[in-house]
Amino acid sequence: MSQTHASKTIKARVDELVSSLNEHAYRYYVLSQPTISDAEYDELFRELQRLEHAHPEYVRSDSPTQRVGGKPLEGFATVRHRIPMLSLDNAMNEEELRSFDDQVRRFLAKEGIEQSDIEYTVEFKFDGVAVALTYENGLLIQAATRGDGTIGEDVTSNVRTIKAIPLKLREESEPQGTCEIRGEVLFRKREFEALNAERVARGEESFANPRNAASGSLRQLDPQETAKRPLWFFAYGLGVVESEHRKLVDINARPLNDAMKTIESFGFSISPGFRVVRGVSQLVSAYQAAEAERDSLPFEVDGIVIKVNDTRLQKVLGFRQRSPRWAIAAKFKPVEAVTVLEDIIIQVGRTGALTPVAVLKPVRVGGVIVSRATLHNQDEIERKGVLIGDSVVVRRQGDVIPAVVAPVTAARTGNERAFKFPTRCPECESSVERVPGEAVIRCPNAKCPAKLHNRILHFATRDAMDIEGLGDKMVALLVEHNVVRDLPSLYSLRVEDLQKLPRMGELSSRNLVDGIEQSKTRPLDRFIFALGIRHVGSKTAAVLARHCKNIESFMKLTEQELLTVDEIGPETAHSIASFLSDENEQELVRALRERGVRPAEITIDQKKAATLSGKTFVLTGAFASMSRKEAEEKIVEYGGKVSSSVSKKTSFVVAGESPGSKLDNARALGVAILSEDELLKMF
Repeated sequence: MSQTHASKTIKARVDELVSSLNEHAYRYYVLSQPTISDAEYDELFRELQRLEHAHPEYVRSDSPTQRVGGKPLEGFATVRHRIPMLSLDNAMNEEELRSFDDQVRRFLAKEGIEQSDIEYTVEFKFDGVAVALTYENGLLIQAATRGDGTIGEDVTSNVRTIKAIPLKLREESEPQGTCEIRGEVLFRKREFEALNAERVARGEESFANPRNAASGSLRQLDPQETAKRPLWFFAYGLGVVESEHRKLVDINARPLNDAMKTIESFGFSISPGFRVVRGVSQLVSAYQAAEAERDSLPFEVDGIVIKVNDTRLQKVLGFRQRSPRWAIAAKFKPVEAVTVLEDIIIQVGRTGALTPVAVLKPVRVGGVIVSRATLHNQDEIERKGVLIGDSVVVRRQGDVIPAVVAPVTAARTGNERAFKFPTRCPECESSVERVPGEAVIRCPNAKCPAKLHNRILHFATRDAMDIEGLGDKMVALLVEHNVVRDLPSLYSLRVEDLQKLPRMGELSSRNLVDGIEQSKTRPLDRFIFALGIRHVGSKTAAVLARHCKNIESFMKLTEQELLTVDEIGPETAHSIASFLSDENEQELVRALRERGVRPAEITIDQKKAATLSGKTFVLTGAFASMSRKEAEEKIVEYGGKVSSSVSKKTSFVVAGESPGSKLDNARALGVAILSEDELLKMF
């Protein structure tokens, strides 16, 4: 073979590998639909590296090997944005959102354009760093941060390491000329937490939030350090466009959602929640749905961005000094705040778990005053490096349970002190234990008063035995006065016993006794959940109840049989088997049954159960005819399964009103989408 022919063959193989690896990266990072394994990708990547090392003349600017980062920078050059990256005005609630729509329509009316319902685009407002990517003839030539909106920093070397950003626009015909893509660089939640854990382990300061982490990663002077961090990118719009490419000609004269489709076709991810709505009613519904969904997303969002979809109307509306009139950021209630960690106390749960709780200087988070927050366990305190006296970032997880995210180490004065985990239970003084392989430290004393209190409280909850009137204060009263010594003794309570307690009259005493009596025949799944078995939530309890059908069969379950039950994993199977083989728990169930507790047997209509057998459903949005929980129960009744996330194994996504990003995920994965009416027809 001649040298010329061999060179052509090598170049052809380099070109083939570059194209193939870029395609696989696009499928992995943008579509979330990988077609080869990580090992196969690595093998192709190493082959490309070998060929490029031997033939540097064939190295392409869009080669994935060029993402690893070049030489360290001495500093960042500045970049002047040809089109300013303006900030947006904020709407803090639904009322201000309605006001924005009203202002848009009134401004247009002054210009002689009457619009009853404006069409808007809606997308998530990511908690990251805005950047502008400039492509020349399809190749990435520059990346700049937003900066002050007029002048940003040149971070091209670092941005090239981000695998979710194409080095070359993905098009069958390369866009000639200039095209600027604007978007957000960010961390996903799990990668952010892993990064902080690594930093604390190395004795470094942790990042307070994903935005700070993304900003710090983009501003590394050594691009190879940026390359080590799993940053992501979502595009949200176009900047400068000077191109005769068929998709870019007159792009600024077409609706905004057309531009987003073009951006997607170039190989970028856009907001999973991107959609078009019409009128203020749909706009408010989209805002509500997005806020409800925020905690289930894999990345942090703090609101939605709303833009007038018609670019002709955008031109009429124009700009204020620092922001466009045609767009606004509708912010969610804040879920983070900084306050002082004044102390750490220990709470003992129903399973004996000792949970450290942060005592905080009261602070408003998400519209609620927070003075307590969970620290989970001893390992979590050490991982986060939290000290008593620290200023800390507090977050309301799911807008319900507050948690300490990280200390603000820069604010330390030297007066902070480390927390020492107790070796004895603070409630009963028993020596605590830690099971090998578990993070939780437990009190082993079966008669620990704190365990009894919380176990009764769990037993009486709505999803369990649903005992009216048996709340926290009542349980505390019963345990304190030794009227209730265990769960079975609840069913021996008499009105006259209760009347002897403080603040208990005849009526309240009789109501409680009646409520306890009515709980004796709750369905089997509620009884199983009420027992408080570790790893058994209400959904798992329902699976067990359908499998066993009655309490007798449930009590005879073995670990081997449990492993054959669909949706029961090894850890849960072991936990259930350990519970059922525990003599104390066996005696508890016997005592409950002796006092008249007879869980209602599960009867399964086989014809119904066969209707949706083998089908997995994901629900999104609001339903008109029933609640989401009712829909889930109905699906299960008819033999189907309900999942919280969309995957290739999902059979159907059921979309109600104002669906969230799950609908977009379903479309990307090719999953069938049903309306509420179509779901009802299945029943």
